[in-house]
Amino acid sequence: MNARPDRRLAQRGGWIECLRAPAMLFGAIARARSAMYTRRLLPSYDVGTPVISVGNVVAGGTGKTPMIVWLAKELKARGRTPGIISRGYRAPGDFARGASHERERGDGNRNDEARMLDDMLPGVLHVQNRDRVAAARQLAEVGVDAILVDDGFQHRRLARDVDIVLVDALRPFGLPAPPEGGEPVRAFLPRGLMREPLVALQRADAIVLTRVDTVSGETLERLEALLGEAAPGVPLVHSQHRPTCLREAGTLHSLGELRGAEVDLFSGIGNPGAFERTVHDLGGKVISHRAFGDHHAFRPEDLAGLGVDRPALTTAKDAARLTLQAEVQPEIQAPPRLWVLDVELAIVENEAALSAILDRLPESDAGRMRASIHGGLHG
Repeated sequence: MNARPDRRLAQRGGWIECLRAPAMLFGAIARARSAMYTRRLLPSYDVGTPVISVGNVVAGGTGKTPMIVWLAKELKARGRTPGIISRGYRAPGDFARGASHERERGDGNRNDEARMLDDMLPGVLHVQNRDRVAAARQLAEVGVDAILVDDGFQHRRLARDVDIVLVDALRPFGLPAPPEGGEPVRAFLPRGLMREPLVALQRADAIVLTRVDTVSGETLERLEALLGEAAPGVPLVHSQHRPTCLREAGTLHSLGELRGAEVDLFSGIGNPGAFERTVHDLGGKVISHRAFGDHHAFRPEDLAGLGVDRPALTTAKDAARLTLQAEVQPEIQAPPRLWVLDVELAIVENEAALSAILDRLPESDAGRMRASIHGGLHG
């Protein structure tokens, strides 16, 4: 199996260093674009409904989906009607055609993230459309009074009330530590995985450190100091991704069944190392791990032999993607014994900062109009 792109980029020297020039160009363009929005040379559009963006400064997984779920539940507990917008990546028809590009969603063609959110947040509207302004307007028109934007930090065309930025404590700059040791490479795309410089975090209303339980206290302190220097005064929140249960063919199992069990892992997520570490921490004996690129479209050969000698274990997002593929590709079959590990985000430090942000969220235009009419009727 070929090495994942992030593993190749984590190396130093050789042809990888030829990517430094395009990375410098990417960084210059990112800075210029951000400055144009800050100086209002590029327009942002207000849809009249409070918008909370959840994003990051790197490409890849930092745990945005669990954060979206946490926020949606908190908003519902406050009497809000939340809705979610995302760009969308690979719906079933794309898998069947082997497409590698992203395209607009508006036809009900749902991808793995949408399926996951539908299951975890029943009744919460979710629109997938690369035009986030159009998606936000669509939600506002049907009465949503708080909009959550998945992966929206760089998409400043849609005005937002709150920016929450996630930083993975295990991979704060996107790349793993290099094979030869030392500090991880910090570079812009395509040499690294940085989308913006760390000073962009100054735009954030809160920085949520994810997977804080996977690094040492010393490492966490160094990261906090670095973020504090880059974005002074921005609240730091600590979170963990906590496993909740194992699923097998619709049956729920306790996490205790994983202790001592031999399993083969397969995944197509942004940070497969974090998944493997979680399984180890739960006492699972990982015999092999087939780690593919983020949003990987599974092929029959990718799954060959899995789930026969021992359970094949994957993430909820990968299981959702596999199910969607099987609906349009009969040749794609799930392993005969498939375990799925469900996780949720838990805030473990400074939850008050996020609560204060949600409590201060303004009303939507529709909400203010309803309140005005109600006040007039009783006046």
